[in-house]
Amino acid sequence: MNTMTFIFTILTAITLLVLSVVQAAPAAPLVKRKSMSGDATYYNVGLGSCGDTNSDSEMVCALSSSLMGDSSDGKYCGQSITIKSGSKSVTVKVVDTCPSCGEGDVDLSPSAFKKLGSLDTGVLPITWSL
Repeated sequence: MNTMTFIFTILTAITLLVLSVVQAAPAAPLVKRKSMSGDATYYNVGLGSCGDTNSDSEMVCALSSSLMGDSSDGKYCGQSITIKSGSKSVTVKVVDTCPSCGEGDVDLSPSAFKKLGSLDTGVLPITWSL
């Protein structure tokens, strides 16, 4: 056996040994994103139910009480959602609860609403996902 063959055999054996010892970390379970539809409206942003004060110029939103729950630290606080209306879309951070919203409705900051349509429209049909 020449030197090159010997080195190749040793490297192959080491590689096989390492591969047999190293185990892949288990993959995180896939989570199906929940798709919703409803209406987008807008509101004057301030101190939200998630505990932070935001402004009308930020890309933020409020979700329905049925989604947020009753606690002061709602289930979706801080999460990002992507909202689509027609060919336009916007990604916003959940910062508040909208008591008058239906489950699929989203109340947006004026700046976020403008990404989807004119404030004069007032209400836009939307789809979005958690």
